[in-house]
Amino acid sequence: MSNLLTFYDRERIEYYLHFKRLSLRHIAKLIGRDHTVVMREIRRNKAQLFPYNALLAQRAAERKLGHNRRKKLDRDKNLYDYVVTKLAAGWSPEQIAGRLNTQFPISPTKQKLCAETIYRYIYDEGVDYGGVRLFHYLRRKNSFRQKHYARAPQKAVILGRVSIHQRPREINIKAAYGHWESDTVICKYRRPVSVQYERKSMLVRINKVKNMSSEETKEAILKTIDSLPLHLIKSITYDNGRENCKHTDLKRDFDIQTYFCDPYASWQKGGIENINGLIRQYLPRQTDLTKIPDEYIHLVQERLNNRPRKSLNYLTPNEIIEKESGALKSRT
Repeated sequence: MSNLLTFYDRERIEYYLHFKRLSLRHIAKLIGRDHTVVMREIRRNKAQLFPYNALLAQRAAERKLGHNRRKKLDRDKNLYDYVVTKLAAGWSPEQIAGRLNTQFPISPTKQKLCAETIYRYIYDEGVDYGGVRLFHYLRRKNSFRQKHYARAPQKAVILGRVSIHQRPREINIKAAYGHWESDTVICKYRRPVSVQYERKSMLVRINKVKNMSSEETKEAILKTIDSLPLHLIKSITYDNGRENCKHTDLKRDFDIQTYFCDPYASWQKGGIENINGLIRQYLPRQTDLTKIPDEYIHLVQERLNNRPRKSLNYLTPNEIIEKESGALKSRT
């Protein structure tokens, strides 16, 4: 982690130091920096007769580092507005930069930009837009970058289970459409949504379910099947949760091949794990799904399906599926 302090870090130091009266070690822990960094920051910028001031400290740091020139996003209002609008719409910095670069020079801003520039602007500047700090628009809403670890799936005995290691190479290399992954995202009171993800097009389907039962999960997958042409549903890869026990019904009724990951190996279906992270941006763990209408779930689904993806050359999943199937059936 970088020890360079942002203006937001300095604001927090000032608040914790003067209003909360916390120790330097406690402050350092809260802002994710070594305590010696906080100690040197206060020593450099605390006058003899005046307390530490975040604004003055930031100006001094900018002068020292030679940051007197305005940054690219500050120089170009159209570019700034485009980036922030897309962040607010749920796009990642990589997707924004990719869309700008692939559309250059016909993009609205006629500018090129890299994702790292956007991330640095978000984290280094701590800029407000409409009263909201920009890092709140990111998927994880962290004020600094940190590692994330996948949740281990629930192990269960499932009849007719075929290992992912027997899955054909065509599926593994994403050579054809119609091969899906399925998972469950749990919210408050253990109320879940069932999620399906098509590996090649990155299309997603999300359905509310009453509980974690296999019957509810089966019904959710039936809705996914009903929303698409049958030739786009060839196989489904699951984890080992008990909610997937009725996979044999789908195999029998629709000739859909089913595969299962190894226990505690969610990385083997990394596509849907990534989608689950995107869904958490709209449905945090403390969301009460009993108060969320189906229309909102569908809105979240289509937000994700209309995001440009790097691996699709910054086309959207809906655009890819529409090209493949000719006409994407609307979900009811």
